[in-house]
Amino acid sequence: MINKSKACFLDRDGVLIEEKIYLASISDVYIFPETYDALKLLKDDGFKIIVVTNQAGVAKGYYDESTIPMIHEEIDRQLALAGVGVDAYYYCPHHPKGKVQEYAIKCDCRKPAPGMILQAVNNFDIDLAKSFLIGDKMSDIGVAENAGCLGILVKTGHGKEHITKAQDAGIIVKENILEAVKYFLERNNQ
Repeated sequence: MINKSKACFLDRDGVLIEEKIYLASISDVYIFPETYDALKLLKDDGFKIIVVTNQAGVAKGYYDESTIPMIHEEIDRQLALAGVGVDAYYYCPHHPKGKVQEYAIKCDCRKPAPGMILQAVNNFDIDLAKSFLIGDKMSDIGVAENAGCLGILVKTGHGKEHITKAQDAGIIVKENILEAVKYFLERNNQ
């Protein structure tokens, strides 16, 4: 029997990188300093690192879909300088109330729908029971629940706005990506 992969699913803006409303320029990409250590810990433990991000700015007309891969290339470039990286990026350019008609749809990939995670599961043969997600919004936690893996909320990005609701719902809350990774690894390596 072949072992399935384990993955850490990461929201992009506010978790991996600093939150910028409708990020459309590579000059605005700022990777949190703790991201580098978090990704190294994940790789050392055999995790696939997969970004799942809603990018409604496309549907709302703030930037073209072609901007998203450019942002991801810049993230990859900065991460590579520290010897770490992301295995795959999945994004949803849709929003039901978008201005750009072709993207103004209700889809199965916009978080909290599990489409992006399920696509990654198929592409990488991932075991969701051994995987987890780190996000800064309740929609991130919702996609983890809908896909069948643990969701951890961080206080970076929009996280501070969701702390009380998350804690009331029994959701694990950590300071940042590094603290969330350490928590998951310690919890599962006992």
